[in-house]
Amino acid sequence: MKYSSFIKLNLVAMSCIIASLTSHAQSIKSSYTIENNKVIQGKFIAQALNDQQISSNYESPTNLYQSADISFKFAINGRDNEMASGQDHHYTVIAINGYAETPTIEFGKQLKQTTDKKEWLQPNTKLKIKLDGREIYKQFSEKGYYTCFNGTKIYKQDFKGIYVAGGTLPMIWDFDNLIQREALQMKDPDGDGIFETELILNAKQDQKKTAAEWSLTKDISAFPQFKSDFTLANAIYNMSVEEMIKAVEPDSTFRTGKEWAGVWTRDISYSIILSMAYLQPQVAKNSLLKKVNKKKRIIQDTGTGGAYPASTDRMIWAVAAWEVYTATGDKDWLELAYEIVKNSIDDDLLNCYDPITGMVKGESSFLDWREQTYPKWMQPADIYESECLGTNAVHFQANKVLSKMAKVLNHGDVATKHEAIADKIKTGINKWLWMPDKGYYAQFLYGRNNKIVSPKSEALGEALCVIFGIADKQKSASIIANTPQTEFGISCIYPQIPNIPPYHNNAVWPFVQTYWAIASAKTGNANAVIESIKSIYRPAALFLTNKENFVADNGDFAGTQINSSNMLWSLSGNLALIHKIIFGISFQADSISFKPFVPSLYTGSLKLNHFKYRNAFLDIELEGTGNQIQSFSVDGKTQSNSNLPASISGNHRIQIKLSNQPFTTKPINKTSNYTTVANPIAIIDKTTIQWKEIEGAVSYKILLNGKMVGTTNANHYPIITSKLGEYQVIALDKKQVPSFASEPIALYDKNTTIIVEAEQQNTVSSFSYQGFTGSGFVETSKTNNPSLSFMIEIKEDGNYAIDCRYSNGNGPINTENKCAIRSLIINKELKGTIILPHRGTKEWSNWGYSNSVITNLKKGNYTIQLSLEDHNENMNQVINQAMLDHMRIIKL
Repeated sequence: MKYSSFIKLNLVAMSCIIASLTSHAQSIKSSYTIENNKVIQGKFIAQALNDQQISSNYESPTNLYQSADISFKFAINGRDNEMASGQDHHYTVIAINGYAETPTIEFGKQLKQTTDKKEWLQPNTKLKIKLDGREIYKQFSEKGYYTCFNGTKIYKQDFKGIYVAGGTLPMIWDFDNLIQREALQMKDPDGDGIFETELILNAKQDQKKTAAEWSLTKDISAFPQFKSDFTLANAIYNMSVEEMIKAVEPDSTFRTGKEWAGVWTRDISYSIILSMAYLQPQVAKNSLLKKVNKKKRIIQDTGTGGAYPASTDRMIWAVAAWEVYTATGDKDWLELAYEIVKNSIDDDLLNCYDPITGMVKGESSFLDWREQTYPKWMQPADIYESECLGTNAVHFQANKVLSKMAKVLNHGDVATKHEAIADKIKTGINKWLWMPDKGYYAQFLYGRNNKIVSPKSEALGEALCVIFGIADKQKSASIIANTPQTEFGISCIYPQIPNIPPYHNNAVWPFVQTYWAIASAKTGNANAVIESIKSIYRPAALFLTNKENFVADNGDFAGTQINSSNMLWSLSGNLALIHKIIFGISFQADSISFKPFVPSLYTGSLKLNHFKYRNAFLDIELEGTGNQIQSFSVDGKTQSNSNLPASISGNHRIQIKLSNQPFTTKPINKTSNYTTVANPIAIIDKTTIQWKEIEGAVSYKILLNGKMVGTTNANHYPIITSKLGEYQVIALDKKQVPSFASEPIALYDKNTTIIVEAEQQNTVSSFSYQGFTGSGFVETSKTNNPSLSFMIEIKEDGNYAIDCRYSNGNGPINTENKCAIRSLIINKELKGTIILPHRGTKEWSNWGYSNSVITNLKKGNYTIQLSLEDHNENMNQVINQAMLDHMRIIKL
C-alpha cells in the first residue's frame, strides 16, 4: 500500500520493539504452534470452532505497556534535518497530575534527560514540547537561509514550519507525512522563536485491537468451496473468501484494503496474479483498466520523487493481464492488453533500461518508502539509478509476457524482439546481482557514477526469480535453502536497517510469503512451504483478518508504521495457498494444469468444488500427500497427464491421487532477525576522509569508484588526492556484516569539469527563487523551453558524467506524479534520460542534482540537448516542469 496516504503510526514502546531498532535484534516471542483447529502463541490462542467461525484472545503488546522513555526530533518543513540519522532527543516523561513539560530544546542540540528507573506512561498524559528556534530565525534574517547540520540550506521563502517526529503516538517517524499532521506542528504565535506543541500520549483511542471472533456472514457459494480435515485451514479459507467479497468497490473495482480505498497498480496486479484473475476476472479487468491512461500506457502509482520513472514497477500490470487471459481465454482482452503493454515497454526502453548491465532502473517493486529499504542519503534521482532485484524480475516477465501475447496474436517480430530483451535482463540479473558466497541474489545495485551491490536479500525479488525462471534449477534450490527466514516469516529484506521502524524494514508481508511459498513448492522444498503456511495462518487466525503486514521481530500487527485489515493481496495470497500450491493449479494459454504439493499438515481428504475455469466448473478431489501424482482422472477416466484443454466446458469431476512419497529433506536458513550497524556519513578534509564513529562497528571499508582500496579501525583514512573519483565508507560489525555505504563523495579534477550555466532569468511563477549558482536559471516545461541546447567543448578524450542542477517544487519528495523527464541528446544521438524529481512542494529554492548519464566523448565540440520527447511523458501528463540552474560535465 502507498505509505504516502493518511496514516496511523504506532511504534511499540515496549523494550522488545526498542530492541528491534538496535544491532543484533533477536526474536523475542516464544515459538508458536499450528494444530488442526488452533494456533497457540504463548498465552494467546486462536481456535477454529468450525469451518465458519474462529475465536482469538490475541492482544497486541503495544496495549499492555507504554514506556515513559520517548525519542523524538524536530523537522524543518517536515524533513529529517535537525541532527544526523540515529541521533535523537531522549526524554523520560514524568507526569504530575497527568501533565509533563520538556525543557526548551535548542534546535540541533541533543537533549538527553532520562532516568535509570523504568517508568511507564500514565494513560492520557499531556506533554508540552518546547523548542528554541531563534537561531533559525536569526539566520533567516541575516543570510536569507538556515544551514542545517549537513550543509543543506533552507531558504526563508521555502520555510513552512517546524514539526516534531517521534516514536510514541501521536508522534510518527514518517517525515514525509509530518506536514499532514497538524498536531505535530510546533507553534510560535508571537513570532519570538520559541515553539510549543501539546500532545496526548498513551491515549486510549491509540490502542490497536482486533475482534474477538470471526463468523461467516456473507454467502460465499458462488466461489470455489474448499473442504479438508484441517479445520483451521477451512476456516481461514472461508474468511479469506468473505474478505475478498468485501474488497470490491461499488464501481466493481478492487479495494486495496479496509483502510485503503482506491486502485493501486502494484497491489491489484500482484493480487490478480495470485488468485483474483480466475476468482473475479471481470473485477480484475475493470481494476487493471482503471490504471491505464488516455495514451494507453500503464499508470505508475504516485510515489517517490513524483512517480515514473523513479519508480518503474508498473509493468507487473502486464503479468496480471496475461494471467487474466490464460484464466479466461478472452481474446478481446488480450488484444487490448497487448497494445497497452507494448506502448508501456516501448517508453521504458528509452527511459529506464541500462545498456551496460542489461537491467532496468527504478525503485524496488512494492518497497516504495525510500528509507525503509534504501540508505537515507539516496534522493529520488539516486533511487531511479538503482537497479533492483524485484523490479528487474518484473520487467523480465513483462517482456516474456509481451512475447507470448505477440505469438498468440501473430506478431512474430515483436515476439522475437521481446524474448531477446527478456533474456538480456535475465543475463544482467545473474551477472550483476547473484551472490555465490551467499547463495541468493543481492537486493540492488546502487550508488552514483559507480554502482555497488547491496548484499541484503529481498524476499519478493528472490521468489519471483524462482517462479519466473530467471534462476536456473540449481540457483532456485539455493535461494530457497539459503535466504534468511525469521521465526515469524521471511522479512521483506534481510538484514534490517537500524533506526528505521517496521514497515518494509523489519516486517513480514503475507502476500510476499505466499510468493515465497509458491517458489518453495517449485523447488520441492517442503520445509520452506510448511514454514510459509504457518507464517500465513498464524496472523490470519490470531488477528482474525488478513492483515497487510506484521513486525518480523515479534509477529505483532500493531508495531508497523501502517497496517490494514482485509488487505487485498494478503487475502489473495491466502487463497492461492490452496489453489496454486495444495491443488497445484496453473493456467496456460491453451490449458489448465494440476501439480499438487501437499505437506503433512493437510493429511486426509481434500476437496475443491465449484472451481470455474473458462466455460467449465470443476469439482476436484485430492488424496494423499507429497508432490508425485499417482493417478489423474476426469469423470472417472484415467489420463496420462494432469492437464485439461481450454476447450473444456460443463461440469466435471477431477480425481487426483498422490503417491504419498515423502518429500526429499531440503534445508532452509531459519535464523534470528538481525540488524546492521548504521552507515557512516563521510566528509573529505584535505587529504583525509573522515566520519563519526558508528556504534557497534569494529572496522570500516574504504571504497574508491566502487572498489575497496583500504580498511581501518579508526574513523578516518588518508587519501591520495591524485586518485580521483567517488569515495565511500562501509561500516562492519563484529560479525563482519556490512552497513549500507555512505553517500559518495566526489573528488574530481576541476580543470576537466565543465559547468554550463542556464542564464535566462524566469518570471513565470509567483514563487521567488534563491540559491542558483549563476545569474539566473531556465524553466523547462511543456510550453516553455521543452528543449534546451548547450554548446560545450571537450578538451580530452574520455568518459564523462553529465547531470543537471535543478529545482522541482511541483510536489513532495515522496508522492504525487510530476517528476520531470528529459532525453539527453548529444549531436542528435540519444544518450540517456535525465530525470528531475520533486524536491518539495513549492520549494523552488531547493536545488539539487539529477541523475547522471555516463558517455564517452572525444575531443571536440558538441551540442547537448535536454529535450522533452514523446516517451518522456510522466504520469501527470499535464505538468512536466523543472527549473534548470546549470549542466555539469565531469570527466571520470
